[in-house]
Amino acid sequence: MPMAFGREATADPVIFALFFATAMAISALPVIAKTLMDLNLYRTDLGMIVVSAAIFDDLIGWTIFSLILGMISADGTTLAVATTLGLTLLYAALMLTVGRGLIHRALPALQAYTQGQGGVLGFAVTLALFGATFTEYIGIHAIFGSFLVGIALGASHHLHERTRMLLEEFVSFIFAPLFFGSIGLRVNFLTQFDWGLVLTVLTVACCGKLLGAYIGARWGGLPNRDRWAIGFAMNARGAMEIILGLLALEAGLITQRLFVALVVMAIVTSAVSGPLMRWSLQRRSTHRIVNHLVPARFRRELAASTRRDAIRELVTMAVAQADLNVDGVESAVWEREQLLATGIGRGVAIPHARIEGLKAPLVAVGLSDRGIEFDAPDGQPAHVVFLLLTPRKDPAVQLELSANISQIFREPQALDKVQQIQNYTEFLAVLKTLEPRPKA
Repeated sequence: MPMAFGREATADPVIFALFFATAMAISALPVIAKTLMDLNLYRTDLGMIVVSAAIFDDLIGWTIFSLILGMISADGTTLAVATTLGLTLLYAALMLTVGRGLIHRALPALQAYTQGQGGVLGFAVTLALFGATFTEYIGIHAIFGSFLVGIALGASHHLHERTRMLLEEFVSFIFAPLFFGSIGLRVNFLTQFDWGLVLTVLTVACCGKLLGAYIGARWGGLPNRDRWAIGFAMNARGAMEIILGLLALEAGLITQRLFVALVVMAIVTSAVSGPLMRWSLQRRSTHRIVNHLVPARFRRELAASTRRDAIRELVTMAVAQADLNVDGVESAVWEREQLLATGIGRGVAIPHARIEGLKAPLVAVGLSDRGIEFDAPDGQPAHVVFLLLTPRKDPAVQLELSANISQIFREPQALDKVQQIQNYTEFLAVLKTLEPRPKA
């Protein structure tokens, strides 16, 4: 059976089975993140769950695959498999604990004493090369070392969202074209294309990922529609799958037929991930932000100049007539904000939290002419801040309201129009004119 799935004749069947299982389980975090951004879901609770799951999935998957490569090459190095395993786990543990802490402390100094984003970019590339060199030395592929450096670097809240986008563009525009070009030179896709193997790999990959993600989301208490959305998101494989297959091909573990099947599977799953997510979520009953606004929870000019103060000011205004504790609600919103900043770009931020005991959504809105830093992807401060407090038992409401706000401010002139208003009535009128018309 392994031979039918594309195992090289000289490869160990057990190692091949471990590889194939890992290849079916891997996800493509960059593709998932981009899909969530396109659907205006990246900063929502659902988006945070998907991204966290994808990071954990990739961490476990690449750890297992790196050990597989170490097992293959162990006979050709001075390190035994057990030693390689121990060094790999030690490196991972140190990088994700001590290394992460040191990086977190170093970033403010780099941002303070270097010009622009160049210092952080150079620091990130140097660290990635160091991690790659070390893991290559101990018998594990270089990509695993760089991958762990990326996780440790990305865990710091000192790494601004704008810098993250710059790093992604740097890799996408310089390294990615070279990588994909090299693949085309190595493999003849026309002669190695096997319809039966492609369909088998695609079926196993999709069924396994969708079922696994659905069961996990169900255990997490998420509603049925969110379970399918998470499954469709996690099903995207992208470049991660292609890299995995290429390394296995170079190691003599798989045939070119299986590599081509993995590439096709990666492309198909990435292409359908976004449309299927949109389809699974469009069946929701639509909550419109304008239906939850009231004059008492609107402020034309916020007194706050920082993110924490803005949240405090909006929470105080939101719960003034509700049976809620200001400090408790503020702590919940700020805790969520620290997990993932809620600036969505285009001058808008949507801090939010799900509150125990709340029966209906509470929305407070504040404007700031000078702007408040909410770590948005475009690097721009927030001039319109929506605070969303929603029932803990109904996670769909927060997702729908956030999506509705994102749709309204997708209009290029939306922020300019809002900043020209003088009172609540004008604000409500502008939102209603900007709001997309519901589909018939």
